Amino acid sequence: MGKRVLVAEDEQRISHLLKMYLEREAFIVEVADNGDEALEKALQDSFDIIILDILMPGRDGFSVLEEIRKTKDTPVIMLSAKGEAHDLKRGEELGASEYILKPFSPKDVVSKIKDLL
Repeated sequence: MGKRVLVAEDEQRISHLLKMYLEREAFIVEVADNGDEALEKALQDSFDIIILDILMPGRDGFSVLEEIRKTKDTPVIMLSAKGEAHDLKRGEELGASEYILKPFSPKDVVSKIKDLL
């Protein structure tokens, strides 16, 4: 059975592209398009890794990560169009495993996931 990935991204084009690339590599992919849905799925289900956009409707990625870390140590890759040092530091402090800036190559994301797993 393939590894389970949660993709939490509000831009449908990006989430669809990531899902397609990941499924080609035999990952089982769930998608959430806002922070509240991402948190609910992350806490209710078991994922091998979570891809979490920072800027989403509802809860932002940082608050979702903070809640996840209260009960789970699942690897989390943060996605963001913001590459400011304080954002990188905040993600690191909250327990993000990796930080990927947009725009990115889906192949690079798949590669990072494989490295983390």
